[in-house]
Amino acid sequence: HVQLVESGGGSVQAGGSLRLSCAASGYTYSTYCIGWFRQAPGKESEGVAAIDGDGSTTYADSVKGRFTISQDNAKNTLYLQMDSLKPEDTAMYYCAAKELVHGGWFVRAFISTISPTYWGQGTQVTVS
Repeated sequence: HVQLVESGGGSVQAGGSLRLSCAASGYTYSTYCIGWFRQAPGKESEGVAAIDGDGSTTYADSVKGRFTISQDNAKNTLYLQMDSLKPEDTAMYYCAAKELVHGGWFVRAFISTISPTYWGQGTQVTVS
C-alpha cells in the first residue's frame, strides 16, 4: 500500500522559493508515476508537475521555467523546487501517484486527464 507524506510548505513573499518534499513508502519508483497537484480555495485541482519511472517529466504551463520536479530514488522521496513564486501559486499542494503505464504519453496525461490512485494529505503554500 502506497503512502505519501508531504512536507516543506509555508509562507513566502512573492519572488521567493520553497522546496516541497514527498516521502513515499510501499512504492517502487520505477513502476509508478508520481507528481504534484494543487488546489486553491474555490478552484479546481490543477496538475503541477510529474515524473515517471523512466525519468520523464512534465509541467503545467503555469509553472514551466519556475518549478522543478525531481526524485531521490534511494530515499523514495519526491521534491518540487519552486522558484520565483507568485501569489497565484498559493494553494494546498498534494503529492499523488499511480502505477505507471510505460510510454511518454502517460506522464503528460498524469497531470491532465488521469486520476491518481494515491494521495498525500497536502501541505499549504502561501505566497504574498
